[in-house]
Amino acid sequence: MKPSMTLDRVLSRFGVASRTQAREAIRAGRMKVNGRTVRDPDVWVSPGRDAFLLDNRPLKPAHKRYLLFYKPKGVITSHGDPEGRATIYQYLSGVAPPSQASPNHVAPPLRAAHAGIKPGLTPRDAGGRPGVTALNDWLAPVGRLDKDTSGLLLLTNDTEFADFITNPESGIPKTYLVKVNALMSDEGIAQLNAGVEMKRGDRAQPLSVRRREDRGKYTWLDVVLTEGKNREVRRMIEAVGFKVLKLVRTRIGPLTMEGLEVGKWRELTSNEVAGLRKAVGIGRKTRLSRWPEAKQEGNLAEFFASSPVRNSGLKVSRLRGSVPKTAL
Repeated sequence: MKPSMTLDRVLSRFGVASRTQAREAIRAGRMKVNGRTVRDPDVWVSPGRDAFLLDNRPLKPAHKRYLLFYKPKGVITSHGDPEGRATIYQYLSGVAPPSQASPNHVAPPLRAAHAGIKPGLTPRDAGGRPGVTALNDWLAPVGRLDKDTSGLLLLTNDTEFADFITNPESGIPKTYLVKVNALMSDEGIAQLNAGVEMKRGDRAQPLSVRRREDRGKYTWLDVVLTEGKNREVRRMIEAVGFKVLKLVRTRIGPLTMEGLEVGKWRELTSNEVAGLRKAVGIGRKTRLSRWPEAKQEGNLAEFFASSPVRNSGLKVSRLRGSVPKTAL
């Protein structure tokens, strides 16, 4: 953690609240720094030196949580929606703060809506009974999937971890299963692999584009990206004259969909979190001399076994075996 930062970032970095929620709490007078109430979220403080109180209780880092969620199509990656559309948080009703969570993070008399709690994240104690409202119920998506895209989505209250995963410099590959609206030629796939200019003037440079199969009058592709530009897969497919009919994120680094049903979630194991952290750079072309062969064979297990995640204890399935039939 940086030696100094703004007060709202302290709450965010501690995994207690989003920046927006933190600023609201600070302006409401709920934060004290070295015994004095501070209402300016932009004041600079030193986490390693200053003492913080939230609702008159010592502020400590929240227990870090990491969820893997299979987002359904038609659901938005947002907390709330003025149009009343379904959000991912409506599928997380079983999520509760872990029993290890410190009681320091409670917001006693406040209703959940005013304490920054996501809908459905109902606090419960170690025995599963409803508990006090806690600010550390906050879990945010790591990146986003648009409404019409389904597949894997990470959620966490570890902002440094989230920044690491979403930073293109980390080189974490994300794999997508793509159904296009016609049969795509080998030349079209080669064009995508070479990189294409998109309508907004930015360039898409996928790590890999491979034909999975031609079924009827449609082509199914496996597309691997290490960056996260807005609607990048859809726009790069449009750049070569096609449209995306179905889009599913099937893999994030070594994490797959195996055993996870649509609309369900699970906690990541400590080995999986460590594996993602060790996976830095595995998506960079300079370190992927064997990636095309692994993709062509449809087997990423060997590739990841010799990558920086080899000692993480992860079990990596074959690519085809990691995609549920419901995704096809």
